[in-house]
Amino acid sequence: MCGDGSDGHFDSAHAGGAGDLHAGDPELTADGIAAHLVGEDEIRRTAAGFIGYNRTGPGDRVLIGIDNQYEYDAVLPIADALRARGASVDIVIVDIGPDRPFTEFDEIGVLIRREDRKLNPRRWDAVPWVQELARTRNYDLLVHKKGGGIPATPHRYEAIPWLSLEHLVAEANRYPRSLHELINRKAWEPFHTVGVGGRVHLTDPEGTDLTYTLHEGYFDGTRRSYGTEPFWGHLLAHGPTPILPEEDAEGVVAGTTNHFSKAYPRIVLTLEKGKVVTADGGGGYGDAWRDLLAESRDIKYPCFPAPGLFYLWEVAIGTHPLIVRPRDISRLSSGGFEWERRRSGIVHMGFGTRWGGEEERWAADQKLVYGHLHVHLNFATLTITTKSNEKITVIKDGRLAVLDDPEVRAHAAEFGDPSALLTELWTAQVPGITAAGRYADYAADPAKYVYG
Repeated sequence: MCGDGSDGHFDSAHAGGAGDLHAGDPELTADGIAAHLVGEDEIRRTAAGFIGYNRTGPGDRVLIGIDNQYEYDAVLPIADALRARGASVDIVIVDIGPDRPFTEFDEIGVLIRREDRKLNPRRWDAVPWVQELARTRNYDLLVHKKGGGIPATPHRYEAIPWLSLEHLVAEANRYPRSLHELINRKAWEPFHTVGVGGRVHLTDPEGTDLTYTLHEGYFDGTRRSYGTEPFWGHLLAHGPTPILPEEDAEGVVAGTTNHFSKAYPRIVLTLEKGKVVTADGGGGYGDAWRDLLAESRDIKYPCFPAPGLFYLWEVAIGTHPLIVRPRDISRLSSGGFEWERRRSGIVHMGFGTRWGGEEERWAADQKLVYGHLHVHLNFATLTITTKSNEKITVIKDGRLAVLDDPEVRAHAAEFGDPSALLTELWTAQVPGITAAGRYADYAADPAKYVYG
């Protein structure tokens, strides 16, 4: 199921200008990778490629908060690298239950809530008592959270999305930071400049065909992660909540994978005025989604223009060409499909309330259902037609267009072979699209192909 490089080993041609590295070099060990991460800038994000702990120094106190489904061998090298900088490091482990194979219902279980998240944290939430421990014990740095946003805190706070040693030693972690920054800035630029007021057309060979307007109202400066600065590694091609009354997303979104469940039979979501009105197919995932549609049909959330939960807001574009699907994604501890969504050109679609938004607090106070669910697009084509009728291709057949931009390639050449640094190491193998066979067979039972 994986293309070149998917076995987790490094290829020196992709090593980001580090010279003639080979297996066995210190830079390619877990300790070497951890030391590299410690040496990167901190930006308070959970996006792989931008996380670093470089401000840590002698006398600092660091708290690492993980759960029992992390592979401990992936955490120890980070702790050791921080200790090597003169810090003291404590590690706390939260028990979230036994590991097991995925089911089609796990995305629902980790993302949908009807109560305060502090009482029942979601998979990508911070654990309240871990955050409180960092505050009351005056730690200088808290290393915690797998995904989602990083809250504002008086101390430094960075994420730890590397769930396994395979994640930690992945070649992507040694990617040149300035190159990744340039890719993000160049890919984001059309959305907040000439694209404002234009039309987006998003398609995918699994069946997605969606259009919507990049309404100027979404760029009013009040929406977190939607302005001139990229939302690093997670470029939002649609405005986040609150959704405007003039929202006009129309069409269908289809796929067979999400963040955190077993691959499911193809689901087809139909959208009208930005809201999911029907969910067809999808196996157990689709059944659960239809139940939630019924439960939320008459609820008027403060962030949406009409009753109903499943409004589109998240059209998130991955930006890292060297992200690779892990070898085994069959169990909860692997993270499933959540890691690969970071790969350049992969789009994940999110429908529902914004993570940590005011609307979620409103729903929790009233014991009403909230959260958002995903569908992944592995081979998307996304274009913007500007108000002046210029057509800009952002993604073509799953490839982020700026990877072929002359400025990006010139900067990549400063670190090594541009083709190596800007070519995707992995592409999902789907019958009828990127592999031999019929898509209809895959769509009916994708788990057989993904895990088989």
